[in-house]
Amino acid sequence: MNTWWKERVFYEIYMPSFMDENGDGLGDFQGIISKLDYLEDLGIGGVWLTPFYPSPKVDNGYDISDYCDIDPAYGNLDIFKKFVCEANKRDIKVVIDIVLNHTSNKHKWFIEAKSSKENEKRDFYIWKENNNNQTPNNWESFFGGSAWELDDNSNEYYYHAFAKEQVDLNWSNPKVLEEMKKVLKFWMDLGIDGFRFDVINFLKVNGSFNDNPLDDSGKQDHIYDKDQDGVLDVIRELVKFIKGYKNVFLIGEVGSEDLNILEKYCGKDLLDVVFNFNLGSQNEFNSKMIFKEIENMNKKYDDYQYPTLFFGSHDMPRFISRFSKGKEANKVSRAISTLMLTAKGVPFIYYGDEIGMTDLKCKDINNMNDIQGRNFYNLAINNGKSYEEALEIANRESRDKSRSPMQWNNDINYGFSKNNPWIYIRDREDRNCVSTQVDDPSSLLSHYKKLIEIRKKYKALQFGDYSKLALENDVLIYIREYENEKIKIVINLSKEIVEVNIVGEILMTTSELDIRNKIIKLNELEMFIEKLN
Repeated sequence: MNTWWKERVFYEIYMPSFMDENGDGLGDFQGIISKLDYLEDLGIGGVWLTPFYPSPKVDNGYDISDYCDIDPAYGNLDIFKKFVCEANKRDIKVVIDIVLNHTSNKHKWFIEAKSSKENEKRDFYIWKENNNNQTPNNWESFFGGSAWELDDNSNEYYYHAFAKEQVDLNWSNPKVLEEMKKVLKFWMDLGIDGFRFDVINFLKVNGSFNDNPLDDSGKQDHIYDKDQDGVLDVIRELVKFIKGYKNVFLIGEVGSEDLNILEKYCGKDLLDVVFNFNLGSQNEFNSKMIFKEIENMNKKYDDYQYPTLFFGSHDMPRFISRFSKGKEANKVSRAISTLMLTAKGVPFIYYGDEIGMTDLKCKDINNMNDIQGRNFYNLAINNGKSYEEALEIANRESRDKSRSPMQWNNDINYGFSKNNPWIYIRDREDRNCVSTQVDDPSSLLSHYKKLIEIRKKYKALQFGDYSKLALENDVLIYIREYENEKIKIVINLSKEIVEVNIVGEILMTTSELDIRNKIIKLNELEMFIEKLN
């Protein structure tokens, strides 16, 4: 199936951190508009925006207090409409993040629900009686601690899979579905081209409310609070409504690392794609694991399913920091970006990866912004850990490390803002930036740009299947074919020098060419792409 979203390279913009135009230290829509020419020049065909709705920002916008407006910190609806218009002028599609699983505890629905047990919005959320001040079960929040919070007003517990300020909606109530259809239509009418559904597999919980079991390590196995019966029925209903209204791109974030579970959420009558975190979430570079995941998706997915190719996001450490342990970061970036932009799947570049941005490390817990990191710090302190041990745990669990501002130049605050950014960056030493790379043909940024140009030129890299897919002595080799077009990619993931015969037209390489002998020698992490005759 050839669909418009297979043709494009997508780019995730973490709203607070891309570009601050009004000088308040927080990214905004006017800032994004000012950088659309940069994205167009890079070759980006679609942007995915993290939440920009009104929110107390307990979880940086994933706690929504109004689904049909813009947080004043980012702009307003008129500026949003201008942004969509300016993006469309540059043939850049707009995908927005939508959180259907939970609302902020400041959302008007929850405020009404709390007001009385008889309120019509009460059943929009999941409530359980308070029996002897015992939580209804042992379910844990994915941010740490109990997933139940006592409401003193009604003396009942409400359920929250994440922070206590992020209250789970009751998707067993059909009125919730109808309200969300209105929300989705609102944004489609404003011209958006896609939705990224946050934690979409959490929409249902098991009605028995049994305790979750513990695995051998004592860690909770979440078998009753995600991937439950009825979730796929809700998704099918949403997809039917959306696709019947507009041909938009539907992306799912499924909180699982099991491909057998992931593949259930995408395909015919379901989501177009789901993110596969297994591909690039390892803490260290592992060529065999990366290849295995590419191979597994290729074998398992049917004609209605399509892989995603991404190695970084706002919830993951920068892949450059993870994969470059003992390796040259620049070469790692070039090898991984080659894979991401030429393998079979929809590529998602995380802002800043194209210039080699590295992880932000917090040296003082008082400067940590992320609620997940702070929660794990507090749990560690409560469990008797020292400050240094707790800080190390907090840094490991914190999502701040990939959320520092985009590095446009090496002036104050990296050219992101005239004032101090929303997140503490004074300890940051990373000097990779756009201004030093944009005119350098040998830079990482130019490498990304060239790859995207090739991908846009050859349909085999958009729609082609694999006629070969192999990892031979840690050398990744694949050929993608579409109609009469064949493109071959070789990426040397081994530590040895590899000689490869040149049989076609060289499109791109990071190695020195030996055209006379029709041989190319690839050192570790070097690549080449050729068009076969």
